[in-house]
Amino acid sequence: MSTSPSLRQLRYLIALSEARHFRKAAQNMGISQPSLSLQIGNLEDLLGLRLFERGRGPVTLTPEGREVLIRARRATEEVRAIVDLASALKTGMAGTIRLGTTPTIGPYLLPFVVERLHAQYPDLRLYIRENAPRDLREELLGGNLDVILTQLPEAGADLAARRLFREPLLLAVPADHPLAVKSEIAGQDLTNLNVLSLGPAYKLHSQIAALCSDYGAVLARDYEGTSLDALRQMVGMGMGVAFLPRLYIRSEIDARRSNVVVLPFRKNAIQRAVGLVWRAGANPALFERLSDTISQSVAHHMQALKPPIVLG
Repeated sequence: MSTSPSLRQLRYLIALSEARHFRKAAQNMGISQPSLSLQIGNLEDLLGLRLFERGRGPVTLTPEGREVLIRARRATEEVRAIVDLASALKTGMAGTIRLGTTPTIGPYLLPFVVERLHAQYPDLRLYIRENAPRDLREELLGGNLDVILTQLPEAGADLAARRLFREPLLLAVPADHPLAVKSEIAGQDLTNLNVLSLGPAYKLHSQIAALCSDYGAVLARDYEGTSLDALRQMVGMGMGVAFLPRLYIRSEIDARRSNVVVLPFRKNAIQRAVGLVWRAGANPALFERLSDTISQSVAHHMQALKPPIVLG
């Protein structure tokens, strides 16, 4: 015989305390009155306490019964919370997600994403770590991160990815540069320009190196920046030009007070792909929902940007 009350008995106790009548409580619980009486009697015997005062009128909780009721409500609420949590965990939108992001994306996108995630999934906690893409990949494969927000492609049979958007890269030039008077630029405008870039640990570096090769620009290797801010400041000092992502420009460059000018490419020709990457064996539903939330945030906050960020 069990030495602990069952969840069913606790629910009967709560029902009877609310209805204050055996017949009505039994109807509410969908059982017969004798069955309810038996279960309440068994609970009292198990606890060695009289929980209800019985008489011709409504039943009334004893002082001991009131104390037990408080804990019975708490216990049933915790069980309900476990069931709700399990349901949420099946979709992945509860608990903690460890997300890694490159410094060229996360600081300019995640504030909007976090706001929406918290509103939609209040039981979800997001642990965020910034690192270079190469290090993020190692942490993901090693299990220290669940998912990374990074520039694509990120190849590997053991990884899965979803592209979120394509982000334009704009050319930042000093305010007194001959190109600064243009409304847009084309590939031939890059010929012989000194182009500043982040170091090789960033995918942006290899993309910009390829652009320099294609258009006859010179990739400056003596002055590799450690951040997008460093690149912007070096451009402002006349040390060269730099390709900067649209989200960074939106966040950090005020055209009215800046010593650099940012120029779009004709037909929005130069872009980078941004996406989520996770281990192929993980629950895809979690990361698909996270992807949807990021896409919704971009659509809501960035839809008016010129040139535009293109979803998908």
